[in-house]
Amino acid sequence: MSDVAVPVGHDAAPGGPPGSGAGGQARPRAIVPLAGLPLAVLALGSLVAAVAANRLWALEFFHVVGGGLWTGIDLFLGFVLGPIMAQLSIPARMELSRRLMPKMLLIMPTLVTMTLASGWQLARHLGNLAGTSPDHGWVVASFVVVGVMSVIALGILEPANLAVLFALRAPEPDGRVIGTLMRRFIYTAGITGAMQVATLVIMSRLAAG
Repeated sequence: MSDVAVPVGHDAAPGGPPGSGAGGQARPRAIVPLAGLPLAVLALGSLVAAVAANRLWALEFFHVVGGGLWTGIDLFLGFVLGPIMAQLSIPARMELSRRLMPKMLLIMPTLVTMTLASGWQLARHLGNLAGTSPDHGWVVASFVVVGVMSVIALGILEPANLAVLFALRAPEPDGRVIGTLMRRFIYTAGITGAMQVATLVIMSRLAAG
């Protein structure tokens, strides 16, 4: 990393490309990737339409897609990408963080919202919220597990995500700080990924009737 300090208002460091920080290290151009916003809005808008229509197939689609992607991403981050990042150099970790974290800031809240909203509506549609339903206990168990995962995702993962992005936008990003925040993000994602296995068991039991 260069010893030359770059004023906060500058978009580029000496010898670096536009939008780079100290020593030519590129910084995220935006906290939220604007190009992905229409896709997130489309997904959430379609979810609202599915909930309003209360169509079983649409609710199942959003619940399966949202839950499947949420599970897959958590498992990938925690058990595949985490060990890889641990072996990367600090500049490589910073570059990976710069490209990955803005997308995660948009993807994860969208998937969590899709999964929770469609899951609740699906349980209501099938009558599983009633205490007399034979599947009521399994539904309550799923609510507990998913509720804990949601708190972790929105209360720990997303703040860590934001902290990484703001750290990357500093005039002279500190690779060690970013590495620590990324480890917190990825390890927490791994924990939620492991918890997702419990939800897969519950969902399989509910699907079997």
